[in-house]
Amino acid sequence: MESVTLEDVAVNFTLEEWTMLNASQKELYKDVMQDTLRNLSYIGNKWEHQNIENEYETLWRKLSNELLKFFSQ
Repeated sequence: MESVTLEDVAVNFTLEEWTMLNASQKELYKDVMQDTLRNLSYIGNKWEHQNIENEYETLWRKLSNELLKFFSQ
């Protein structure tokens, strides 16, 4: 069984799609993506003998940066 990555479960909006969302939809997206990342991190931490922690820390930073870009528009 292959590992699940954030890219496998993330919803990626184009800039045009993102601008069409209202504030509550953007907030919901942020909350869902944070929950998804938390869940993936939890699963990753349960897998023994795999270097998952660094990968998800990097993904968390990437997601945080992307969210900041979207929310600053």
